[in-house]
Amino acid sequence: MRLRILQVIGAAVLMQVFFSCKKNDTTTFLNASSYYPLNPETVWFYRLDSTTTPPFGASLVTRSYHIKDSIGSSFNDNTGRESWLVYRFITDTLEETPWQSLSTYYITPTANDVEVVDDNNLRFIKLISPVSEGRTWNGNSYIDTRSLSSLYPYLDGWEYEYDSINLPFETLAGTIDSSITVKQRDETSPEGPFDPQYYQQRNYSVEVYAYNKGLIYKSFLHWTWQPTPEPARYEDGSYGIVLNLLRIKQ
Repeated sequence: MRLRILQVIGAAVLMQVFFSCKKNDTTTFLNASSYYPLNPETVWFYRLDSTTTPPFGASLVTRSYHIKDSIGSSFNDNTGRESWLVYRFITDTLEETPWQSLSTYYITPTANDVEVVDDNNLRFIKLISPVSEGRTWNGNSYIDTRSLSSLYPYLDGWEYEYDSINLPFETLAGTIDSSITVKQRDETSPEGPFDPQYYQQRNYSVEVYAYNKGLIYKSFLHWTWQPTPEPARYEDGSYGIVLNLLRIKQ
């Protein structure tokens, strides 16, 4: 009889632990597309801080704008998967000048991931399913980074990683309750503080997505400092962007 009582108690404890763990994990094993909803007529508004190199490349200059990304029609890509066009427009930070077309990209959500093809025809695997803390993947695997003709060797071997699952994130639109952070790269080569006498390259990229809202923050920076031949300068192709959510129309 005592053994039977102990078995019942043990089973009850196991069930309690199971359901407790299940309750705590309900928001961690979600499909990636839950963080990048693609509803027709959705519009994201962002502040854009764009970093570029001026003539002669002796410094980096940052200018600010507002942009809006508007979902257009769907179509089937070259593998037959449903994809969505996104039209990007730009204006000044006061939104006083008319919106002007800037670029077009498209998003392909699948059962396994969410892919984005940018206006340079580069395909990125932005998110994968299931979403869970610490999970990693090669987000740039579709991009030619190793051929002699590649323009993007600095994108090679980037290991994306989920971090800060379903935590609040502060944006210009206010605090977003449920977000996930995707760490993509944080590399300085060679390591150490910047010294204009020596060659150095910096690659940094992180993106934040919100449940049922999509991309709410992005910070990307790539630059290469070349001291020789003189004059020392940032190489062409050095640039950075920061996107910070202003508002969403859904």
